[in-house]
Parts: sequence; structure tokens; C-alpha cells
Amino acid sequence: MLLTQQIQTLIHKLEGGAGTRWLNYLLLLLTVVALALWYDTHCYRNFSAPEAMDAAQVARNISEGHGYSTEFVRPFSIYLLQKHHRPAAGEATGTNVVDTAEVYGPHPDLANAPLYPYLLAGLMKVHPPDWKVDMHKPFWSEDGRFARYRPEFPIALLNQFLLLVAVWLTFLVAKSIFDASAAWLAALMMLGSDQMWKLSVSGLPTLLLLVIFLGLVWCVASFEALNRRENPSLWRQFLLAAAAGLLVGLGMLTRYSFGWVILPVFLYLFLFGGVRRPGLMVTAFVVFAATVAPWIARNLAVSGTPFGTAGYALMSGTYAFPESRLMQSLTPDMTSARALTPYLTKLLTNLRSLIQDEIPLLGGGWIAILFLAGLLLGLRNVVARRLRYFTLICLGVFLVVTALDRTEWSLISPNLNTEDLLVLLTPLVIVFGVAFFLTLLGQMELPFPPMRYFAAGLVVVLMCLQFILTLLPPKTPPQAFPPYYPPDIQKISAWMRPNELLMSDIPWAVAWYGDRQCTWTTINCRSDFGALSDFIKPVGGLYLTLNTLDGKLYTECLLGSVDNWNNFAYRTLAYRQVPEGFPLRQSPQDSLSYGLFLSDHRRW
Repeated sequence: MLLTQQIQTLIHKLEGGAGTRWLNYLLLLLTVVALALWYDTHCYRNFSAPEAMDAAQVARNISEGHGYSTEFVRPFSIYLLQKHHRPAAGEATGTNVVDTAEVYGPHPDLANAPLYPYLLAGLMKVHPPDWKVDMHKPFWSEDGRFARYRPEFPIALLNQFLLLVAVWLTFLVAKSIFDASAAWLAALMMLGSDQMWKLSVSGLPTLLLLVIFLGLVWCVASFEALNRRENPSLWRQFLLAAAAGLLVGLGMLTRYSFGWVILPVFLYLFLFGGVRRPGLMVTAFVVFAATVAPWIARNLAVSGTPFGTAGYALMSGTYAFPESRLMQSLTPDMTSARALTPYLTKLLTNLRSLIQDEIPLLGGGWIAILFLAGLLLGLRNVVARRLRYFTLICLGVFLVVTALDRTEWSLISPNLNTEDLLVLLTPLVIVFGVAFFLTLLGQMELPFPPMRYFAAGLVVVLMCLQFILTLLPPKTPPQAFPPYYPPDIQKISAWMRPNELLMSDIPWAVAWYGDRQCTWTTINCRSDFGALSDFIKPVGGLYLTLNTLDGKLYTECLLGSVDNWNNFAYRTLAYRQVPEGFPLRQSPQDSLSYGLFLSDHRRW
């Protein structure tokens, strides 16, 4: 074929339906890329959630060949390991001759589910980061001051890719149960969700979990559509049940509490599985159990617990272990854990907060109003109606699990954490909210048809208004300060040898930015600190940030007990003298921008 004929053929294809469609897709892709570039340039923010830093530093250890280990050492993790490796009855050891706490080598991580850290480790293998803070190059610094931490940016790009996958899956789900109009509106609202974009740069595994959950929703919708046929394929039914079990298992390996989603899957198969429901339920459970069993076996072998420290989230946040007290305890008193009252109190207290504050904001804004009103709408489409039942079952399960699973992370980072499973319902809330809106729109008597497009566009703008305002000036500062200032953290970490142990009130940040083993501050600065430093591993340095230094002067510093860290910091700074008996007494003078650092000897 001559060149002129080839050009004419190409022009004919572009002018035809297929060519126009692909040009529209290309234009849409370029628009999304431009939107992401604008957001990353003007609204990007460094990690502020401790869970993000924790998962990232575990991923670095994996990528560097240190196994599934952590440099963020929880005192409670030490307690679990020592309990698991405790000598047989009758044997007593006065010193820590055997490293039962496993702190002299790589400390096994008992907090994070493995899927997300392994995904990040693969990213770090493909694109090894430069771990040093950049104080001179544009974008990473501003006016010679630290602005953005380079290794966090590829993680944000990975999560933004997962966001686009979630938008695409939302489109597919909406189109499969409603129509193309509902699918496009739902996809646009997902793409314009301010909450989703904040999660995309947070470093949290929420978007990976959202993609897995949407895959599960697609399996449920496909299963119901298959059952609507006259002669549904037997092997496809069991394949979809197995896929559902696999996805719940992968979700549990991303966030342990997601494993409770197996209950809505079971209930759905029981109600709508037909005569084959027993076999379908067994198939889903077997695949689910086979997916998570190897990791549970690993945890049992390492710590004697199926989920490590994460398995004690139920206790954390009760009045027996308020705030982060459990994770900071070397010798926790578990007596109160045998009673039901602490858990019931935690459930009711957090449920009240969720129902008052979270439910009205489902989906990230006003779309929750349409969703809740749409629950009264009768749906002719059986697939949509039953998927709505599945959504409501998940809502009930997520409410209870989120209320019981809340720990110190929800206090430290209330807006960005992995403990709020309700955010996973955002796509379904949007889909059913859009369906209700289109039903109302179809019943409106408008003067001329184009007004319907104007009304639909107006609703999209209103639903995405928070995201639109985020994109407008003023520019969002990228630093997550206070309390995280990576240049200071890296300076302190450089003073410590790789095999030494630090203690801090932000150990997750020291582990991530400083690449040094760091334990959380113990319950008190006397007996527990001495027990850790004298009998487990010597603490060579103490780093306290504004988390501690900004404590309430009267109630925490003055009225606090003498072994309280806030009281300790107050006395140290007010009297320019370390309290008597504390072994770390050397401090650099005006060497840090923020915070207090004490060491066993001069290192600077």
C-alpha cells in the first residue's frame, strides 16, 4: 500500500467511530495525567501517618535483604517475643544472655500485614531511592530549606496509579448494574474525591485495599448476573466463589481487620447462592484460608501469636490501655483483658462517634445524602438490588470492626489511618447515590433537554467542590511539621552507629528517615526505661520531639508523676539539667532545629 493510501486509511479510521473513541480516551488520559501533575506540584504532602512510615521502612528492610524485619521496635513486641522464647519452667536467667527480644539483629515485624510492604519493596528494587534529604535541588527543597522527601514520591505515584485503577473498577461496576451515564458520573466523582487524592499521597495501603475490595464487588455483581441466566455455568459460579475467597484473603494480608469481610461474603452466598450454596461457601472459605494460612503460620512461629501486635488492637484504646499505653508497655498487666466491660465500652463509645461523624460523610461529602435517601428507592434491577444488600451488610460489619479496631493511630493521625474501613465503601456509596440522582433527574420536568446535562454537571461540581478548592491557591505546604523534620532526624541518626538503639516518641519516623533501630518511649522514664536499657539492650540516645515538648504545662508537666516523660522534658529544659539518675546526660547545644536529644556520650 502506498504511503498516501496509508495516510488516507488512518484519517478515515480517526474520523470513524473507533478512531474518535480512542482519541477521546487519549484526551481523557492526558487530562487525568495533567490533573495528577497539578496535584503533586501544588498539593503534595510528605508522610504524616505513622503507619505509612512503618510500612515503608519494613519495605526497605525487605528490599535490602534483611527479611521481614523492622527498625521500629515496640516495647510490647519485645514482651511478646520474650514470652514466646521464655525459658522452660525452673530455668532462670538474670541477664539477657540469649537475645530473646531479638533486638541485636533484625527485629521481626509483628505489626504490619505483608502484602503492601512487599509491593513497596518491589518498587524499591526496581527504582532504588536516594535516602538522603535534598536541601538544594528544586521541588525537593524551597529557598534552601527542606520541602519534600524524595523516596516518598514514587510511593505516592504508585498509589495514584492504584487510584486510577479504583476509578476504572468503579466505572465497570456501575456500568454492569446500571448504565453508561451512571458509570461516567460515578467515575468522575471518584476521580474528584478529595479524600481519595489525600490517600494517594499518604503512603497508606488503603488504595491497594480499595482495589481489592472493588475486585470483590465485581465478583459479587458478576456472580449475580450469572445467576440471572437460564442455565448458569457451574464452573464459573465456583470460580467466582474462589475468586471472592482469594480477594478477601489478599485484603486480609493488606489489613488484618479486612478478613471480617468473609462474613458478608458468606451471608451473600447463603442468601443468594441457590441450591449450590454449601459448595460455594466451602469453596470461598477454603481458598480464603489457604491464602492467609502461610502468613499466620509465620507469625505463630515467630511470636506465638497469629497476628503479632496487631492482634491486640481490641485491647488498645480501652480504659485499661488508653492511647498507646499497650504498645509502650514492657510488662503489661493483662488481667483486665479477661473482662467484657472494657471492650463493650470501647465499642459503644466509638460506634457513637462513627454514626455521628463518619456516616454522614460516607463517600467523602454530600453524596452520602443521596446514598442514604436512595436506600428507600425500589430498584428493578435484581443485580443492583442484591449488590445494595451486600453493601449494607459490609456497612454493618465495617462499623463494628472499625469501632473495635481503633488504636493509637486514630489519635495520632485522625484523618489519615488504615483503621477506618468505612472509606472502602466510597465507590459503592457514589454508585448508588448517582443512581438515585439520575432517577430524580428522570422525573424532573425541565424546560428543555440540555438542562439535564447542566444539572448533572452541577451535581458533579458540588460533590467535587472540596477537591476543586484544594487545587486552588494557596499552595499546600508539603512538610508534615510538627513533629516530623527529616533533616534533624537524619542528623541524629548519623550520630548513632547502625547497631545501636535509639528511643523516641516518633520511632516510626526515626526508623524511616534515619534508618536506625528505634524503640518507642517506655511507659515511664525510670523503671521501664531501666529495664529495657539495662537488661534488654542499652539505649544510646533519646530523641523527644514536639509531641512530648508541647505537652500541657499544668496537667502533664507540673502535675504529671516524676517518671512521666512530659515531666522529664519540662525539668530538663526548664532547669537546663537532666534529672538525677538518668543515664543519658549529654546534649548538643543548639545543634537541632527542633526537639531534645540526649546521649550517653558526646557524638557530635
